[in-house]
Amino acid sequence: MSKVYIYKGFERFWHWSQALLIMFLAITGFEVHGTFDIFGFEKAVAFHRTASWLLLGLIVISIFWHFTTGEWRQYIPTTKNLKEQLRYYLVDMFRGKKHPTKKTQLRKLNPLQRLVYLSFKLVLIPMTLISGIMYMLYKSFDENNIVIVEDYPLESIAFWHTLGAILLIVFLIVHVYMTTTGETPTSNIKAMVTGYEDLEEDTKSSDKNENENKEKVNPIKKVKK
Repeated sequence: MSKVYIYKGFERFWHWSQALLIMFLAITGFEVHGTFDIFGFEKAVAFHRTASWLLLGLIVISIFWHFTTGEWRQYIPTTKNLKEQLRYYLVDMFRGKKHPTKKTQLRKLNPLQRLVYLSFKLVLIPMTLISGIMYMLYKSFDENNIVIVEDYPLESIAFWHTLGAILLIVFLIVHVYMTTTGETPTSNIKAMVTGYEDLEEDTKSSDKNENENKEKVNPIKKVKK
């Protein structure tokens, strides 16, 4: 095992900021629904709106970061070892068997994580954000006579936004549980805090081979160097 710098500074900032904002949005959102009383209705609405814009800004910046650093490739779905990974989480993990996929700097996510996180980014987050913005600006749309109000009833927008919020909470709970399935119960969380994780020695050579394969696939880039 060797200590590898696997999570970059912005990646960790984005991860924890997003997690905190989603939890804060869940608290203020359910208070607006009348589930409980912490800040009071008016403050909960104001806090929820502010946190929504902060999350939207963070997402825009993170999209730019993913595309400019090439980190978006981490989420490309694959069926290789997908069945083995699913079996590991359902059965093999409890029998003490080894993880079927090895984590490296270029392959941080296993096949199941790629599918789940890609769905999170392309379906769950957009559904919750778009419905939230439509709900938040519903009266503004109405004042400006924008047709969208008549096509999408407020009750329907609220339903999709609430459904998205509930699914985000479920995702958060499952995500936290899955972080405890690393080498030790806290190793994954510690890695996302410090950026460093203990990985098997041959993962470096795997990344090196993967980089070499990319160079072969893209000979033009190699000539420019």
